[in-house]
Amino acid sequence: MTPTLVVMLKIPRPGRVKTRLGRDIGMVAAAWWFRHQVRRLLRRIEDPRWRVVLAVTPDQDGMKSRIWPAHLPRWPQGPGNLGDRMIRMMRQAGGAVCVIGADIPEVDRIRVARAFAALGNHDAVFGPAPDGGYWLIGVKSGSKLACSALDGVRWSTEHALADSRTALGYRRIALVDTLADIDTVDDLP
Repeated sequence: MTPTLVVMLKIPRPGRVKTRLGRDIGMVAAAWWFRHQVRRLLRRIEDPRWRVVLAVTPDQDGMKSRIWPAHLPRWPQGPGNLGDRMIRMMRQAGGAVCVIGADIPEVDRIRVARAFAALGNHDAVFGPAPDGGYWLIGVKSGSKLACSALDGVRWSTEHALADSRTALGYRRIALVDTLADIDTVDDLP
């Protein structure tokens, strides 16, 4: 079965996406940055070794939006916190799956391939972020995840990675490259 790479993303509307960056550079500029960042990201990560799926929100607008490439399948993220939505995407993928955010400029095929390769000897994989969170989460078998697999995680804190590792309950967890997302103007390359 071909592994799945899920990209979590929002429709780039001013005031609805990258709001912390928007406070620094303006909401329209932040939405523009995100839109073009996602396009660059998608060009860098498409690869015949895995299928790329866009997990979009808001659900209805994201499913019919013409902003993203039409050839990529789209799944609605649905309700809940970030953990609920990521688990839903991994369960839907079924087999080997990695989930990434769309706001990490350094993600490329090589880093994604490392994460999938790590799942050969591990039950789960994380791509840590310098702030204590992570840019990638992956599991060997998404269909085996409980809906509550990431319950109790303190999202958007320095505890997100540690909490997620504990919540998953796997013993064999790999870590791959540490990469930063873009939250503020100071994070821009």
